[in-house]
Amino acid sequence: MTDASDETLMARVQERDQQAFARLLDRHAQSLRNFLYRFSQNTADADELCQETFLRVWQHAARWEPGRVQFNTWLFRIGHNLAIDRLRKHRETISDQLPEQSDESAELSQALSREQARDTLRAEIAKLPERQRTALLLCHFQGMSYQQAADILEVSVEALESLIARARRRLKQTLKPLVKDIDIAS
Repeated sequence: MTDASDETLMARVQERDQQAFARLLDRHAQSLRNFLYRFSQNTADADELCQETFLRVWQHAARWEPGRVQFNTWLFRIGHNLAIDRLRKHRETISDQLPEQSDESAELSQALSREQARDTLRAEIAKLPERQRTALLLCHFQGMSYQQAADILEVSVEALESLIARARRRLKQTLKPLVKDIDIAS
């Protein structure tokens, strides 16, 4: 079963096969959790949203249509929708906790500076409009194709490209002084 495709596993999940469901969970939970964490900036929320997403997959397995959409795309769409719902309900602000500087060495100071730059990038990404943020996270952090991300957001590839371009422009403008210190993949 470890080599079975997502589609094969989902067909078995539709027949209420718990082992197939566990295999899908093992295969996709970490990637989904990473996306949800980057979206929510909260580990507990990401964990809860990931669990809720997989619960929905189990409860609504019959709704998935093989050949219409890839399982991974369907899974991330469910997770994204749940994250948006939670965001609308809670509207929590993201804290900008930066590590304290230490004067022990120049190397430590540079490491802290890089960490601050990454924290600033994360905070600025969190401030992007929801659709721009989601498009950026799906393509640049989750490594999804533009087509997959467009399917999740239910937009055309051209609209997705526009969302990403606007997000990049906004980040470039906001983070211009820090660009040389930021490693966007972190």
